[in-house]
Amino acid sequence: MLAWMNRYQNRRKADVLSESQKLRERIDGSGCNAAVDKLIPILESLKSLENEECVLRADYDARRAGLEADVCELEDKVESGSHSESLSESLDSLLEMSLEKLDSAKKELAGRLRAVLLVKRQIDDVATQAEVIQYDRRLSELNAYIQEKHQQTRKHYDTYNALLEIKDLMLKETSLLNSINSQFQDAITSADGRMKLIASMEGIVKNSQQKLRKLENGLDEEQMTLSNLKKKYAAAMSEQRHCYSLLKAFQEECSKNERLRGLSAA
Repeated sequence: MLAWMNRYQNRRKADVLSESQKLRERIDGSGCNAAVDKLIPILESLKSLENEECVLRADYDARRAGLEADVCELEDKVESGSHSESLSESLDSLLEMSLEKLDSAKKELAGRLRAVLLVKRQIDDVATQAEVIQYDRRLSELNAYIQEKHQQTRKHYDTYNALLEIKDLMLKETSLLNSINSQFQDAITSADGRMKLIASMEGIVKNSQQKLRKLENGLDEEQMTLSNLKKKYAAAMSEQRHCYSLLKAFQEECSKNERLRGLSAA
């Protein structure tokens, strides 16, 4: 029966180590091992401290057994009626040694407790799986809200700039029409005036065509920028879906690892 239990424990230990190795390989491949790399040394340190605590407890038990044996020996001496002076000296020496050992053990235990509390505090500082999921959800909501506000602000700025350009063009057209209206009667009465008016109108048409070509070039650049942004957005969405799938797989592996730890502890 004992051999069967040993084989079962060895097989369970091998399964847990295999699952832990698979989990580590998946985490290393997913690129999200920063928090895990931070947590693993802390857990190893805690495990080491727990092992040291077990060793110290065994040492303390051995010391207690030794002290109990000394007490029994003293009781035997008292009952046998040994010399009071030698017994008193022996008791004083034993008491002094015991007090020194007790002080040393208290100091050592206080140091160990501080180290254990420090490690546990560091573990508490690492976010749990539920906290990570909640943080991720809140960050996603905040990112969506910021993107919506950014789009609204950008839309308002674009509308304002477009209306401002329309206003400038209308003011220029009004000024041009007023100038033509004021000079038309004087220019139409003479051949020289008509030639100047025609040259002026040709210059206006030429400037208008240059502005039109400039606006068309700007429109082409904006369309090209829009196309590039759409491609980047599609790539970012694909990367986001990939990250979500990796996060889900990581959460599943964490849950599986916790269950395996529970089984191993049991």
